[in-house]
Amino acid sequence: MEDSRIITYLREGILADALYEDGRLTELSLMPTASQSLLGNIYIGRVKNIVKNIQAAFVEITPGLLCYLSLEEVKYPIYTKPKRQTQLVEGDELLVQVSREAVKTKAPSVTTNINLPGKYLILTTGNRMVGYSSKLKAAEKARLKELVDTWDLKEAGWIVRTNARHAEITELAGEYQKLLAQYEYLTTQAVHRTIFSCVQKSRPLYLTSILGSQSEYLKGIVTDDQKLYQEIAEFLTEEMPKERRKLRLYQDTMLPLKALYRLEKGLQEALCERVWLRSGAYLVIEPTEALTVIDVNTGKYTGGKEKQKTIQKINKEAACEIARQLRLRNLSGIILVDFVDLAEEEAKQELLQLMKDLLKQDPQKATAVDLTELGLMELTRKKQKKTLLEQAKECGI
Repeated sequence: MEDSRIITYLREGILADALYEDGRLTELSLMPTASQSLLGNIYIGRVKNIVKNIQAAFVEITPGLLCYLSLEEVKYPIYTKPKRQTQLVEGDELLVQVSREAVKTKAPSVTTNINLPGKYLILTTGNRMVGYSSKLKAAEKARLKELVDTWDLKEAGWIVRTNARHAEITELAGEYQKLLAQYEYLTTQAVHRTIFSCVQKSRPLYLTSILGSQSEYLKGIVTDDQKLYQEIAEFLTEEMPKERRKLRLYQDTMLPLKALYRLEKGLQEALCERVWLRSGAYLVIEPTEALTVIDVNTGKYTGGKEKQKTIQKINKEAACEIARQLRLRNLSGIILVDFVDLAEEEAKQELLQLMKDLLKQDPQKATAVDLTELGLMELTRKKQKKTLLEQAKECGI
């Protein structure tokens, strides 16, 4: 698998960040340059009120902007002032990080579990343990564990990312010290800032995407804008020096970068309700307020004399495309998939396992839960950013 990340202006005032895997558009984000996402920003917020019957608090991070905070996630809050109570109460001032953008009618979500991501590691305040990416092999995990066990982990927890598998000891140790310095700044200096201060701004989403890319697959980062090129070059030099050579400034004035990669067409297809498969079958994707429904239809497919084998082939092709569409459209929450009916239990379980394996490749946490008695497959995917459709509407597309 070869990945290319394309960062360009789709239209005036609209920045597009696209990921192509083996030549196919797999992820696409649209960002209006007139406004910036709050996702990942760290604020000194004030608890406005607590609603015990839903186990939540509402925290004001800027004047008039209330954010949802789940009380179940409040484990090691960092308060800006000493307090006697052990529980969160109205009026408390504390550090919070925006963990989910505002989605439709829902307010942004914040968390007291501060995450500071690096290329190889993530420092986390909500869990004092060390976790390892599930994509690391046993031997890789053993090597990394031997190193991590020598660190003084202080009061924070750590997540060792997939990219750490090929990292040298000096690189890991350097990033560990860098993230620890950020954490110490937040807990010793930033906490003394005034209420509603944004004590740390997150990187632009396209830089966060680059940081999260798996180095072994990322073959190129391409942009056709000189300012973006300089910004990305500085970021790579500082954070990912080994990847600096992969950055390229596209300068062909005869064929724009967005035309070369057919970005406009890719966006148009990603916003369509119907998705055609190579076999002639198709998907119908319908987002609703509560969940997303995906229907698999045999369409024009006529191949195969044995009905069940034909259905199995369609369902497998559909499963692969659904996994891509979840990432491309940034669908999240509850997703129900109505595959073509299978008669044999063994075939059903094989399809479920295929879907589980495909979702493991998703950078966002996604799970194939089960097949219901009605034959619907239940999927879940973590909510964080707006869907592509919402991003497009925000950009006036």
